[in-house]
Amino acid sequence: MIPEENYGQVYFRTDNIDLLYQNLINDGVTIHPNGSLAVKPWGMKEFSILDPDNNLITFGQYGN
Repeated sequence: MIPEENYGQVYFRTDNIDLLYQNLINDGVTIHPNGSLAVKPWGMKEFSILDPDNNLITFGQYGN
């Protein structure tokens, strides 16, 4: 398997996305270049990272 060609995805919902995002930043986790923390048009506040096998891992919280 070629990691760059992996299209796996996982989605986690959380109750405190701001704290999770800041903790990951503080721990040196790289946020996906197109996945910075933002409220999406569908109402979810989300951000994404890539794991070492290029799986997209997205975290989201409904509302503010």
